[in-house]
Amino acid sequence: MKPADTIVFGLYLAIVVAIGFWLARRSRDSNGFMKAGGRLPGWVIGLSLFGTYLSSNTFIGVPGKAYAGNWNAFVFSLSIPIAVFIAARFFVGFYRRSGEVSAYEHLERRFGLWARIYAVVCYLLTQIARSATIMLGVAIGLQQVTGWSLVTIILIAGIVITAYTLVGGIEAVIWTDAIQSIVLTAGAILVVCLLLFQHPEGAGAAWSTALEANKFSLGSGSLTSWNESTIWVVLLFGIFINLTNFGIDQNYIQRYHTASSEKAAKRSLWTGAILYVPVSLLFFLIGSLLFSYYQTAAGEIEAIQAMAGDRKFEDSVLPHFMANHLPPGIGGLILAALAAAAMSTIDTSLNSSATITLRDLWTRLIRRGQEPGESEAMKVLRISTIVWGVLGTSMALLLLGSGKNILDIWWQLSGIFAGGMLGLFLLGRIIPRAGNAAAIIGVVVGVLIIFWLTSGWVPDSLKPALHSNLTIVIGTLTIFGIGLLVSKFSPKRT
Repeated sequence: MKPADTIVFGLYLAIVVAIGFWLARRSRDSNGFMKAGGRLPGWVIGLSLFGTYLSSNTFIGVPGKAYAGNWNAFVFSLSIPIAVFIAARFFVGFYRRSGEVSAYEHLERRFGLWARIYAVVCYLLTQIARSATIMLGVAIGLQQVTGWSLVTIILIAGIVITAYTLVGGIEAVIWTDAIQSIVLTAGAILVVCLLLFQHPEGAGAAWSTALEANKFSLGSGSLTSWNESTIWVVLLFGIFINLTNFGIDQNYIQRYHTASSEKAAKRSLWTGAILYVPVSLLFFLIGSLLFSYYQTAAGEIEAIQAMAGDRKFEDSVLPHFMANHLPPGIGGLILAALAAAAMSTIDTSLNSSATITLRDLWTRLIRRGQEPGESEAMKVLRISTIVWGVLGTSMALLLLGSGKNILDIWWQLSGIFAGGMLGLFLLGRIIPRAGNAAAIIGVVVGVLIIFWLTSGWVPDSLKPALHSNLTIVIGTLTIFGIGLLVSKFSPKRT
């Protein structure tokens, strides 16, 4: 790192941490820590949702996917408005009217305590995986520029993010996420401009080379091939995973409660979605332009391969460009954008996981439904923030030896952990007749199906020819379908 880069990057980190500590005075009670007193404007929450989506999985993983292949994964972004429309119409008002900060309290009333705990366990496992893959992504990017080891970067990231989340609560998370989303977008635009104007053969060649290599394609539109990442496979995956995000993910449900009104909550959801689609497109464009750039710099490919080591080659392409082809000071800004991509997602995961720990585990199981005092509640929130920060950081260290693209790792893990949650939620919301027996049988069959599709213990010859992204689709439909079938033969619920 050049001195100017160090100054810019260090200043950014100092500002973010300072905001967290400054807002600590407004998060001294549990209501402020979890809901920010329900006083935040919709546009700030929308920017925060947008920043949460733009994690380091997007910053590093998306350009890597476009560099190695095409824009097939962009279909995931196109699915977001579909999911947002459904969520704004049916989910936001439901949670706002319930008044419950936990996304899973209603599952207990609907199906029993087991349903609530099942959803909580699935959610917490998802958050550990999310934090881990994001820390790994930011570490890969920063290693190329700083020269620090991956282990050192992951540990520092875990400590810094846990610290300001611990002190500032959800309000610090949302305001810092809003700032970080602006930095992220500016960084993406800047990288696109640099790739176009620094191309050895000019901006026209940058476009034409990528176009000739079919780098702007959305992939196959086949309706018969379900074991490949076709447009329809990614679209289905996107709709189901985003319905999980907006309909039963504590990260999002909790923010609905921080808004000043139901209208503001819905507006925030649409703001985040409308911003994400074009900005995610910028990151796919970055990957395609990186391909064009390095076609004229073939001698550097070997250096990238050496940097990548056991990791996926394409995940190191953008970090290599950042380390070797950015002007002084600009590199620090891009690093700040990369750090923002990680921080804006992990801080949300930590705060929401702490909230779930207090409401669904401590209050419901340990205190048996009796509300703890403020001192006890804040102690549980802060200790659990640290615990989930440590677990996410530890899993990131365990993933260091993985040779997969970080976006693929996250999609696979989220499909496994979240696959059983959405089906249970939809069964309870759509099928009034579905009772406890229908839900239990549906979940058991669904989990077994997910295990069958994803387990390494089951030979591939005994598995259907389906792409791994369809795991959440199959799991959700199985739970919902089995539950619906059982409810048809069950006594009518009162």
